[in-house]
Amino acid sequence: MLKFVMLPPQDELRRNWAERLQQELSQYRVICAETDQEAQRELVDADAAFGWVPPDLLPCAARLRWLQSPQIAPPADFYYPELVAHPVVVTNPRGTFNDHIAQHVLMCVLALARGLPDYYDAQRQRRWNVDARTAPYVDLTSATALIVGVGGIGQEAARLCIACGMQVIGVDPRWEFDPPSVEKHSPTDLDTLLPRADFVIVTVPHTPETEGMWHADRFRCMKSSAYFINIGRGMTTRLSDLTAAIQDGTIAGCALDVFEVEPLPADHPLWAQPRVLLTPHIAAKDAENIPDRQFAILLDNAGRFAAHQPLRNVVDKTVWY
Repeated sequence: MLKFVMLPPQDELRRNWAERLQQELSQYRVICAETDQEAQRELVDADAAFGWVPPDLLPCAARLRWLQSPQIAPPADFYYPELVAHPVVVTNPRGTFNDHIAQHVLMCVLALARGLPDYYDAQRQRRWNVDARTAPYVDLTSATALIVGVGGIGQEAARLCIACGMQVIGVDPRWEFDPPSVEKHSPTDLDTLLPRADFVIVTVPHTPETEGMWHADRFRCMKSSAYFINIGRGMTTRLSDLTAAIQDGTIAGCALDVFEVEPLPADHPLWAQPRVLLTPHIAAKDAENIPDRQFAILLDNAGRFAAHQPLRNVVDKTVWY
């Protein structure tokens, strides 16, 4: 019999998943470890686990062969050198909210193209101002979107942009998807592609390679009329450089759902900038079907692991995704 450990911290959802796993798969003994001490004890003979294995507990996990990450892009300390070197295979729940986050991207594109932030400011001030828009209207049928990170979310965002009549350019280091009508490039082409884009849409995870990749020099490569949209990870973008680029007119504006520091401080100048949309890391929040989708991947992988079949959503631990 295989042993599967649900690592702390526990909540109602994790306990429910553990119970459902036990009911669905008789090949497993499923343990909910409520404390770090219990996790240390249970990991000694565990074959698989869900959650984060801290560095001090990894030496206990001599038999661990599969670890399901709770997040697609977990905190940076999830992948540490000892875990990377460990033979354990890490999988994640990617693909469970591609549609929800892509819809959030489309909302941002449409709002910025039509000048909605300016009209909303006028609405809050009770002003009937037909000239409230402070930047030119962007006709999407003649606009170009540059999507940086064309994984599950990026390819769905590309589909929606194309449906609006946009030309789409994609940049990705490993093309797992082949979205039709997308001009495909590698990251080495990024700086030469930026001047072509009316919207730069970022979906990349936080990795050692992507941290701080959006900085002043990159913003200077963009059109002065272009908008920057980030729904990937906040640590990819130097917020001070982005703020300066908007304030001095290097780019037209931005839409952010993720930030270098979260929550964004109340006194940060971006709050008051025109042509800026800020949402508090909620692009996939409260979508009711996401937990069921994530459990379905966990259950499927548990079945595959028991049957010695290839696992879904395997992570390259060296690059964190």
